[in-house]
Amino acid sequence: MMKIKLAALAMLFAGVTSYAQKLQPINLYSKNVPNSKPAPADYIEKNGNGWITKVTQPSLTPFLPEKGKANGVAIIVIPGGAYAGLAINHEGYDVAQKFADAGITAFVLKYRLPDDRVMDDRSIGPLQDAQRAIQLVRQHAAEWNINPGKVGIIGFSAGGHLASTLGTHYVKAVIDNKEGVNLRPDFMALIYPVITMGELTHSGSKENLIGKTATPEQVNLYSNEKQVTSNTPPAFLVHTQDDKTVPVLNSVLFYEALTKAGVKAELHLYQAGGHGFGLNNKTTTDQWFERCINWMAANGWLSK
Repeated sequence: MMKIKLAALAMLFAGVTSYAQKLQPINLYSKNVPNSKPAPADYIEKNGNGWITKVTQPSLTPFLPEKGKANGVAIIVIPGGAYAGLAINHEGYDVAQKFADAGITAFVLKYRLPDDRVMDDRSIGPLQDAQRAIQLVRQHAAEWNINPGKVGIIGFSAGGHLASTLGTHYVKAVIDNKEGVNLRPDFMALIYPVITMGELTHSGSKENLIGKTATPEQVNLYSNEKQVTSNTPPAFLVHTQDDKTVPVLNSVLFYEALTKAGVKAELHLYQAGGHGFGLNNKTTTDQWFERCINWMAANGWLSK
């Protein structure tokens, strides 16, 4: 069934003509969702005003560049929401459309949110879906006209934590990966991200992911500034000084760790803008998305 759906999707890719297009979501898993329990009767996915909760069937929604404009680059868009929900519009679909307009094939990830009611181990549920997303994109790169060596991720807020977790925890697969597909993103963009589970964390994101009584080992494991190595993917970071939700030092800590490890990184700090602004920081005419595209071009990912 999955092969049939993917074949149909490939035909849709080939048939796109004159404009960027949003396609129907693709379920991440063709059979059983890993690390899942039967959902209680009242655990039903809700989607209202661009806010999704209680996800049990994770998916990828493709956004295709117009025909002739695709450059072979792909990016997986990971919305935030404190690991309690997904801000699927302004940190998901709107961002994916922007990338598709720039010739980049984008996929919005609707991932499961940590919840003991539907997961055996809630701390790895989101990471499983993120790993499966990059695995799926690379497995079907040829039919989707994607260069498997140019697959990146972008995450916002708690989605930034998930993206940075994918970028620092890729060596250990938490999904079935018998084919040995490379789970390492080629690049990361992290927008006002949660990075640490330490003193500077966003408490809601931390508690939702690893709980109020997390062990020191769990705190250390998911403090991604402590997981950086010389093989961590290059990163582009955006934050604001006046962010009262996720302290700006989250991005600074990660940038420092990347720099010490010799990993290329670019950090953009705005003096104002708060948190959760998506594409548009209304306090400035500067557009971080344009800076991101420039960074991608400077690193050679946009060249065919």
